[in-house]
Amino acid sequence: MSYADQIFINMCRDIIENGTSTEGEKVRPHWEDGTPAYTIKKFGVVNRYDLSKEFPLITLRKTALKSATDEILWIWQQKSNNIHDLHSHIWDEWADENGSIGKAYGYQLGVKHKYKEGMMDQVDRVIYDLKNNPFSRRIMTNIYVHQDLSEMNLYPCAYSMTFNVTQDKQDGRLTLNAVLNQRSQDVLAANNWNVVQYSVLVHMLAQVCDMKVGELVHVIADAHIYDRHIPLVKELIERPQYDAPKFTLNPDVHDFYQFTRDDVKVENYITGPQIENIPIAI
Repeated sequence: MSYADQIFINMCRDIIENGTSTEGEKVRPHWEDGTPAYTIKKFGVVNRYDLSKEFPLITLRKTALKSATDEILWIWQQKSNNIHDLHSHIWDEWADENGSIGKAYGYQLGVKHKYKEGMMDQVDRVIYDLKNNPFSRRIMTNIYVHQDLSEMNLYPCAYSMTFNVTQDKQDGRLTLNAVLNQRSQDVLAANNWNVVQYSVLVHMLAQVCDMKVGELVHVIADAHIYDRHIPLVKELIERPQYDAPKFTLNPDVHDFYQFTRDDVKVENYITGPQIENIPIAI
């Protein structure tokens, strides 16, 4: 069975059985009909995924690998904040009449700053340091920029990546590990989506920097299940589980800016049925 399934199931059970309800509190999110969107939440959830052993696609239901990859490339590669550069419609709710989501996500990664006697953005700085100073403890990104929050149509949820490199004492190869920090997460709608996205990112960066993949540690400050999602989650975590699929990344790509969503593939991805029309709190 998939280890990612076990992590997901255990997390959901813990939230439902031991979490704190926000019912009756003054909450910002609401449903399309205007009803307050309450949650059951857990503080400080930490999940670890060993990417060298398994690619963490859950099998309880399908996670769309290429769509998830498309969005992470929209943010990290295109550094875009315009939905017209994205193939899916998941950001439409937060876009203005021109398609912009404001100074959020990809916009922040593309802001240049002085580094090493030149101008770099955050992504190029990460790649530069992984190639030239891999044992640095300062290889990280941050898109939660307070002075720009008022110009963001949605505050970043997954806001920081910290990269850490270790060396295999036997073969000398370097291994890329990462910590994904997330302030808030809608567990049903977004948990595996985010895990898959940043796992793909670690695979891509490891390949272009000639490293092996290691661990992705996912830290969620507020991991929550919305009230209208609880029966869906209870049904989901009782489903049959299958073996993890085999993930492959196009081995011919060695420039991060040349990757496309078609460079990721999975084999033997067997899943339960999709949950249709999940209500999304806004």
